[in-house]
Amino acid sequence: MNIDIRQSLHTGSMNLFQIVAVTVCVLISFIDGFDVLAIAFTGPSITAQWGLSPEQLGLLFSSGLAGMVAGALLLSPLADKFGRRFIVLTCLAILSLGMFASGLSDSYEQLITLRIITGLGMGAILPAINTVVAEYSSNQYRSLAISIMAAGYTVGAMVGGILSIYLINSYGWRYVFFFGGAFSLLLIPIVIYQLPESLDFLLNSQNKQRLTKLNQLLVRLGLPTQTSYPEVTCRTNKQSQNAFKLLFTPAMLKTTLLLCCSYFMLMCSFYFLTNWTPKILVNLGYSTQTSITGSILMNLCGIVGGLSLGWLSRRYSVQVVTAVMLIVGFVAVVLFGFSQNVLIILLSLITLIGFTLFGAMAGLYATAPKVFPAEIRTTGTGFVLGIGRLGATIGPYLAGILIAANWSMESYFTALGLPLIISALCIWLIRKIA
Repeated sequence: MNIDIRQSLHTGSMNLFQIVAVTVCVLISFIDGFDVLAIAFTGPSITAQWGLSPEQLGLLFSSGLAGMVAGALLLSPLADKFGRRFIVLTCLAILSLGMFASGLSDSYEQLITLRIITGLGMGAILPAINTVVAEYSSNQYRSLAISIMAAGYTVGAMVGGILSIYLINSYGWRYVFFFGGAFSLLLIPIVIYQLPESLDFLLNSQNKQRLTKLNQLLVRLGLPTQTSYPEVTCRTNKQSQNAFKLLFTPAMLKTTLLLCCSYFMLMCSFYFLTNWTPKILVNLGYSTQTSITGSILMNLCGIVGGLSLGWLSRRYSVQVVTAVMLIVGFVAVVLFGFSQNVLIILLSLITLIGFTLFGAMAGLYATAPKVFPAEIRTTGTGFVLGIGRLGATIGPYLAGILIAANWSMESYFTALGLPLIISALCIWLIRKIA
């Protein structure tokens, strides 16, 4: 009977309840984009105030991403045990506290520690909302819905850039973090009243209280209620504990490794570009406002790229479209490194980089729910996102080391663009599995 419920939910169009659930996840994704880019936007101001070296700035960029790795690997599996909604609320509380405290920090060491704590919440929240979007979207619109969720990241980054210009000029860099903390806090009541629990989580539970919640959810979805949990789809506690081990069974090993490698390589290049682009433009002689404008442009085109991925994936394989975007993105990154210091050329390449890399990120988000079965979907998504965030941690820090070692712009852009080719190869190989 549970299989029929899932089939009924995933076929046909989406009702208002499903659309609202996806919209809440998009708002949460919004804060992810703002959080990650907040440190990039404030980086030049923090460097000027505290006199940071390139290595120190690179470590500061990577600190929040390191927290995301820990959150994705250690906290996100708890969503398969306690529910996606519980994890989302817990992580929003962590995010709010971490961002407010970051704005109050008075030393480099304090800010790094608080960025790690903030990253813990963000790292665990993304796999949960990715799973909720996949579960509440119909088959026809799933890739598009996940692409819209990924576009929420870029909207958050873009709005963050616009607000950062005003907040930094008017009040100082600390108020960028205060705004992020306030927005995270505002999302908590919205999640409480509007975000449903994962349907698969409720279907795989034998708790009588959760059966009541399941039936309440089914009523809102317009589906028949249940009197009991069919044994055929119930998960035992032992099976739940072994969810992580299932990722490395012979049937899943190739999928897990390819997806992890693809995420890792993309995030290594992606977060180098998103974090360092404002500072690189400043180093080339442009103002802080111009550098943030370039980052806003990257994210604006990223929205178009993510939505284009969703539209194209309705006609073509999402893995093929993602691989093509990654290859084009690599070319744009290398050309940026070799380009002369002409603003129109730099901004044109930034738009292409934003379009392709944000689109490719949406493609990877859409792939994970397809290749992992329901009983390990959040664990699997959390694991590959965690490995991806590890790449995100390495990329910005490695860039700081290469810049401090006086590598030419051509050299370090080429070196940090090469992972995109590896990511494209991995997602191309996984196309026969998805």
